[in-house]
Amino acid sequence: MRRFGPLRDRHSRPYLMTAGLSMMGDNIEHVITYWVLWEVFRSPWLVGFQVISHWLPFLMFSVLFGGLAEKYDCRRIIQIAQGLFAFVSLSWGLLFLTGTLEMWSACVLLVLHGCAGALWGPAEQLMLHDFAEPAELPSAVRLNATFKSLGVLAGPVVRSLLLLLGPTWGILANIVFYLPMTLLMLRTPFTGHSRSGFVRRERVSILDTPRVLRTVGSDKVLVGMIALAGLIAVCVGASLQVAMPNFAQVLGAGDEGGLGYGALLFANGIGGVVGGFLLEATGILKVDVRGAVIAAVMFGLTSLIVATTTSYPIALIALVIGGVANLAATAIGQALVQLRAPEDQRGRVVGVYSMIGSGMRTGNGITIGWLGALLGVSGAVAVGGIALVVGALLIGALIALQTRRGAPA
Repeated sequence: MRRFGPLRDRHSRPYLMTAGLSMMGDNIEHVITYWVLWEVFRSPWLVGFQVISHWLPFLMFSVLFGGLAEKYDCRRIIQIAQGLFAFVSLSWGLLFLTGTLEMWSACVLLVLHGCAGALWGPAEQLMLHDFAEPAELPSAVRLNATFKSLGVLAGPVVRSLLLLLGPTWGILANIVFYLPMTLLMLRTPFTGHSRSGFVRRERVSILDTPRVLRTVGSDKVLVGMIALAGLIAVCVGASLQVAMPNFAQVLGAGDEGGLGYGALLFANGIGGVVGGFLLEATGILKVDVRGAVIAAVMFGLTSLIVATTTSYPIALIALVIGGVANLAATAIGQALVQLRAPEDQRGRVVGVYSMIGSGMRTGNGITIGWLGALLGVSGAVAVGGIALVVGALLIGALIALQTRRGAPA
């Protein structure tokens, strides 16, 4: 397998780069709109709804959207998703400009934004399967995650520049970041089905979820990787980002606008970027169950360290290593799911992975809120880290046991 093979391909290279730009636009929109919504409404309820509205569409509709990706041209689905992102940004801008923003309209736009992300996911992954040779698919999945991490990391910097225009014109300018991928889909020859030649003919239904779960139940590796993704989502999820102000205070890193706090946020993001390129260059973790479990355990351990240490340098190092481990665990799991999914159900199986791996982050908000009330924010993150370590080791042990017994793997 060639190192950085997908970046050498004239079709997949622009795809990876435009995906990063779209993810940057997604991140910028969150930052601008969340700030404006807090300034206008000062509603803790709305803050909670922002998290739920982003992840709940993944939980409810990912398998349905995976079925759509199997049945229709993925280029058009991606264009619809990017168009929906752009429409939401345009709508925010018009509401800000006219001073007509209300709670109900904010909630509608937050839900539409979440639906755009859920619609984009399965089609995007099927396009990766089309671009890459089977031997290079793990590399394509890892680099796609890396470029998305790069987009998220660059988001705050670009957002700061856009805010010089003010939130209204900043959010309107953000539409530009969704255009490159939209235009790329007009000229790429791949459809998401070109390599396999399979196009689903049956009716797409939201009731496909239990049927797909029964189908993949015999493949313990598929089940294990989906369970591992859900474990990461529930145990840690977005809790590190949510808890960062608390960590900054405990570590004496100054107020939320200070350099110390910013460095913690940067360390949390840079690990995914540097780690993605490092893993691609070295191949230090193989694309197998063991590699996914080791990465998940490392992510749990570093989360535990961040939550319990009183040393600022140790917290920074742990956040960087945790970013590497998180990217590795999710990229390996995603690649294994794509490689092992039945060809005639790949979109829906990828949808199940997205439903559990992304949708279950809704549950992470509930768990950190409940545990945080009992143990404090740091205690809640620490418990999540421990649970992830134990759960990942258990999943790895169960898969190994099934393999030794001669079960399909």
